[in-house]
Amino acid sequence: MSSVLPTPRTTLRRRRERGSFERAVIHAILDEGLVCHVAFVHDGQPFVLPTAHVRVEDTLYVHGARQSRMLETLASGAPACLTVTLLDGLVLGRSAMHHSMNYRSVVLLAQGREVGERTEKLRALAALVDHVVPGRAAAVRPPSEAELSATRVVAFAIDEASAKTRVGPPVDLESDYDLPCWAGVVPLRLVAGTPEPDPRLRSGAAPPPARR
Repeated sequence: MSSVLPTPRTTLRRRRERGSFERAVIHAILDEGLVCHVAFVHDGQPFVLPTAHVRVEDTLYVHGARQSRMLETLASGAPACLTVTLLDGLVLGRSAMHHSMNYRSVVLLAQGREVGERTEKLRALAALVDHVVPGRAAAVRPPSEAELSATRVVAFAIDEASAKTRVGPPVDLESDYDLPCWAGVVPLRLVAGTPEPDPRLRSGAAPPPARR
């Protein structure tokens, strides 16, 4: 399907024109983001934690230490909410009320599934590395058996999700357009800096190409 089906939990209640259920839109935001925030409840206490993620087809993967409270909770099938947000600009209006941000975001509601099958687990871990730097998984040592055993991978089906975006200039009150203060958008983007080599790097090893 080219779209996910809206549900009462993912239907936008405000600014519906900014929303999308198109898989291509949702996937593009998930793929560009490097960090997702995972909300879950453990022993009655809500938590929101950042972690790396990767999308493979219609599945989102996260990973971590097997003893991690978050990973243990997610692997049990507890309900979770995962979000990815990309900031594209600061929107400066002519009043405090009409300041905003240009952004692209996804909210995914799902129950986790622990990945136990070896082939899927290895594929997910390689994809997580390649999501940070494309092609990196093939250039480094693969996980050892001890590392695999110590790592938990949890999968989420991308079935109940929505995207929301804001683009363009500020929308001010008509009566404010004659005010003398500057208004507009300050663009934002994530840029990779110059690679900083490890002090113990072997001579001749070249840095990987920048992700962006």
